[in-house]
Amino acid sequence: MAPRSIALVGASRKRNTVGNDMMRNIITSGYAGSVYPVNPGYATLYGFPCYAGFKQLPEAVDLAILSVPNRVLEAVVDEAIAAGTRALVIFASAELEGESESDFPLRERIARKARDAGVPLCGANGMGFFNLAHPVRAFSAFHAEPLTAGGLTCIAQSGSLLQALLFNDERLKFNLAVSAGQELVTTAADFMDYALDQPETKCVALVLEAIRDPQGFVTALEKTNRRNIPVIVLKLGRTEAGAQFALSHTGAIAGNAEVYEALFRRYGVISVRDLNELAQTAILLSTIRKPLRPGGLAAILDSGGERELIVDVASDMNVPFAQIGPATTQVLVDNLDLGLSPVNPVDAWGTGKDFEAIFEKCLTALMADPDTGIGMFVADLAEELDLHAAYIDICQSVARTSDKPLVIMTNYSAWSHRKHALRLSREGVAVLDGTTTALRALRHAMDYRDFAARAPVTEDDHRENPRAGHWRALLASRSAALSEDEGYALLSDYGIPVPAHRIVNTRAEAIAAAAEIGFPLVAKTAMPGILHKSDVGGVVLGIADGEAAGRAYDDLARRLGPRVLLSAMARGQAEMAFGLVRDAQFGSFVMIAFGGAWIEILKDSQLAMAPVDREVAARRIASLKMGDVLKGVRGAPPCDITALIDAYVNLGALARDLGEVIAELDINPVLVSENGVIAVDSLILPAQSQEVKYVH
Repeated sequence: MAPRSIALVGASRKRNTVGNDMMRNIITSGYAGSVYPVNPGYATLYGFPCYAGFKQLPEAVDLAILSVPNRVLEAVVDEAIAAGTRALVIFASAELEGESESDFPLRERIARKARDAGVPLCGANGMGFFNLAHPVRAFSAFHAEPLTAGGLTCIAQSGSLLQALLFNDERLKFNLAVSAGQELVTTAADFMDYALDQPETKCVALVLEAIRDPQGFVTALEKTNRRNIPVIVLKLGRTEAGAQFALSHTGAIAGNAEVYEALFRRYGVISVRDLNELAQTAILLSTIRKPLRPGGLAAILDSGGERELIVDVASDMNVPFAQIGPATTQVLVDNLDLGLSPVNPVDAWGTGKDFEAIFEKCLTALMADPDTGIGMFVADLAEELDLHAAYIDICQSVARTSDKPLVIMTNYSAWSHRKHALRLSREGVAVLDGTTTALRALRHAMDYRDFAARAPVTEDDHRENPRAGHWRALLASRSAALSEDEGYALLSDYGIPVPAHRIVNTRAEAIAAAAEIGFPLVAKTAMPGILHKSDVGGVVLGIADGEAAGRAYDDLARRLGPRVLLSAMARGQAEMAFGLVRDAQFGSFVMIAFGGAWIEILKDSQLAMAPVDREVAARRIASLKMGDVLKGVRGAPPCDITALIDAYVNLGALARDLGEVIAELDINPVLVSENGVIAVDSLILPAQSQEVKYVH
């Protein structure tokens, strides 16, 4: 990433070729190291001696940039490694016509050779990198304009999307930009780890199709948390790859996208939906120099209509406005023209007389309010208007004296304000374009602020359950699903309440157990292999006396087999579900959902990476679309949300301890009432599970 010498293999004088572009990039980058063009067709190139091959170079180079076709790529890589080259950039796709996955394809041969030689490799099928901090441009597309160095690192597996960010918006000031390509050797996680060790790095933006080094990626995210560096991710193709779930309700609704979102939430990663959102969020986080304070948004503007617009969109984006205090309100009353309301957001345009003083005094007061976390000036900037030049002066003046960040937002992103935006960015004032995208960026910044302020996880949060060893051994030795009574025992050991129950094998046992447990009762088949009992008529509800218990047993035994479970009939105000899924890359995740029998229709679920602390559990529960049901509706008392949080945390501990030996776990329904939580039914499949009799 910071080479002292570079070989440019395939360098060319022919314009509009990669060989020419990479050469011109090095020349214009200000690179101060040794440059060695390699092409037997030239004696000199742009004033540099040109060499026929690696053997002719005067030294072993730190970096070789390879602009050669696939048909000669392997031979060139061999020659580079033999000559002691320390790192490679490969632009070509590393694919040969006629190769199949059953062969040992070119890209795998190159990857193995580079790994065996200990040579890091950027690519293949990438565009290389810009390292503005050193500086060097090992890039396949020539860009003549100089780039202003800053603190944004961008690592993208799509070269085109990286170019869109790199060459189109001067508000994005990079220290490092990497087109990682196929990541044959060096992955996005490796580049991120390198960037986090650079003092210039203030923010990391990622465009990812796949995460090829899961453990390295998680390790890098942990490093960002320690260093308080925000990470923004645009994840592409979320719903295509990943594990295929089939046997449980949890698997049916917890897809690949939800797993990524849960992973990102665990480490405070900002997940964005498109490139505009990524860009606006990156502009905000890499431009402001003062941290967001606790509190909401304070905004000032010159239009009542714009105020209505921002209030509507902020509501959609869940961006809170600061609840300004009496002192701030009095400043507004003392300065605003007659008829203007002293409320946040503030429409401060009246007659226009002395508007500079009015806006500056009001904005200063808003920024100083204790409940303001960040300030915003809303104006659709145009460089031709003197009015907007005055607005810029006001913002600069206020930003210099405030200890909180200030941004300008335009409602219409196509306005011409490039000079204004660059001038403000030098003062640490971010200019954000588009009402929705800008406010979404603000919401992301608030979320990251709140994540960074969270309480640290203690060692007690990771203590293994005393019964974990027993259950780990049992699950590891089994290929069949746990019986329901075994499932109840496992849940009980992890502090998840279950109903009183008994297993019976005869009619007499059923009648005796019913009298012992008490009425009303539920009878369920407990025959091995029946995973979803209601699908086969294997559940009898509302058993009111011993005679009914005998009849229920007779029916289940005749149709499905003699092993039956009797349990107390639980009641609740809300039917919910818990689940556990094991992701091949990132481990265990636990789900909470509304639904009961309708779980796959409603799909009102939240997923969290295990283990789960109480704060995370409370946030996931509060994020459910039907969460208000738990607060009590139509006169019903509120449910015991504390008990629900406890149960979800305990499920996370179960997943932490036993996730490796559980393929899937479903607890459905989980009944929640004002008196607590009870897990009524469960399906637990060991990791070695192979045969099932019924699949929902």
